[in-house]
This record gives sequence, structure tokens and C-alpha cells, in this order.
Amino acid sequence: MPNVTFILMFLFSLVISGCATNSQQSQANSPQIDRISEAELARIMPQPVAMLSVDDLLKLTKEGDTADQIIEKIKTSNSSYDLTPSQIIALSQQGVDSKVLDYIHISRELALRNSVADEINKREKSKRAELEKLKRQQWLQQQQRIYDPFCGYGYYGFQPYGYGAYGSHFGRRFGAGAGFAAPFGCW
Repeated sequence: MPNVTFILMFLFSLVISGCATNSQQSQANSPQIDRISEAELARIMPQPVAMLSVDDLLKLTKEGDTADQIIEKIKTSNSSYDLTPSQIIALSQQGVDSKVLDYIHISRELALRNSVADEINKREKSKRAELEKLKRQQWLQQQQRIYDPFCGYGYYGFQPYGYGAYGSHFGRRFGAGAGFAAPFGCW
């Protein structure tokens, strides 16, 4: 009976170690994530510009302007705010309409999303351009190999040194000039 327990524990440890090995291998093969540093994030994030200050919002509220009028003044002044939750609560307690506070919050979140999306799009465009450049270089290398005078001009055209003269099944070593100009084949 003790041998059965030992065998079961041994098999269990093999299964567990196999699972750990697979996860390590999958992590090694997974693509790297391009992270944004704190300095880049600070550069990307839009800076709040309050042309219409918080005190002006309180003043307009006390003067009796409606929420829609205050929102329109925020839009026309192109103001944006970075308010903390405690500042929003304080403004609400001082009488600023919740519709105005919601607009301030939503417009800030939208500006943040747009700036991050623009940065991601810029990085993706750069990566696509890099990939296209690599594809173009590879294509040019293939074209040079196809039109090399020692390797032949294309697949069906004139092919010197006997490669195409007697059929491709004879190989490069047979025919006129075989083995002299390109002894090791196409380079």
C-alpha cells in the first residue's frame, strides 16, 4: 500500500511540473507589450486649461444661470478641469448643478481617452511603416536573386550556363559555362 501512495504522489508531481513548464514556455513565446513610461504618459495626457475658473462656475451658479448655459460657457471658453472627487463634492454642496459636474467629468475622460488613442494609433502607424519597409527590402532581395546573371533571368526567360537550356532537371552543372561563374550555385 505505501508503494501505491508513493507512485500516486510521484505521478501528481509530474503532472504539476508539466503544467508549470507549459506556462513558462507560453510566457516565453508570448509577444512583448509595449509599455508607456510615466514620463511619456505625462506628455500624452492633456493638461487642464480652465479659462473659466471654478470660482467663475460658482459665481454663475449663484447668479442663477441654468446648467445648460454654464455648460455652453465652458464649451465656448474651451475650458477643461482636472477635479478631484472631493472638489466635485464641494462644488455640489455649494450649489453647482450635477449636470455641469457630469459634463466636466465626461469631457475630461473623453480628452484622456482620445489622447491615449492618438498615441496608440501613432505607434501602430510607425510599426506598420517599419513592417512595410522590411517587406519592401525582402522583395528587393528576391528580385535581385531572380535577375542575377549567374542565377538566371526569371523563371521562364533566358537562363545562361545550361540551367534552362536542357531543362531544369539537369541542374546547374551541365551546359555551357556550368560551374565556372557560379561554382556553388546562386549566391
